[in-house]
Amino acid sequence: MNLPNKLTLSRVIAIPIFIVFFVLGTLNKRTGYDAINIYRAMAAAIFVVASITDYFDGKIARERNLITNFGKLMDPLADKMLVVTAMILLTESKEIHYLCTLVVVLRELTISSIRLIALEKGIVIAASIWGKLKTATQMVSLVLILFNFYKINELAFFLTYGLFYISTVFVIISLIDYIVKSKEVFLS
Repeated sequence: MNLPNKLTLSRVIAIPIFIVFFVLGTLNKRTGYDAINIYRAMAAAIFVVASITDYFDGKIARERNLITNFGKLMDPLADKMLVVTAMILLTESKEIHYLCTLVVVLRELTISSIRLIALEKGIVIAASIWGKLKTATQMVSLVLILFNFYKINELAFFLTYGLFYISTVFVIISLIDYIVKSKEVFLS
């Protein structure tokens, strides 16, 4: 269990803690408490820290040649679990549209399935710029939504949700790109 794998595992462990703080923040909001919602801020901070570990676990693994099968499997899975959890919670609290969450979940299931088939056949499908743009815009927009940035003013609302919907477009583009790049998996 090297450092990159510990960082990946910490992201998985952070998810139930994130859920607890998010739910407490939602309950707090429903009871009419209008001051700064500390629970929601804690949930957002946990999401930020967990998202940052995604960058560092990969960077450390590549720089120190600590790439493991556990990391290859769990790193993308931990990312998907974190993002999908946040999106489901935000959908439930009516802060994002359920269709965006559905598109993301279907994309992640499709790509995970393709990766498993490719792995079984010894084929590696490299991440594309579209997937990286998807991840970056998705993480930033979810952080803004979690911190309630969109509630500041109309410009903040436009920026937050504009970025979120751009990330949803990148979700679709990256899925199509991944399917096209993986055609050899289906043809072999």
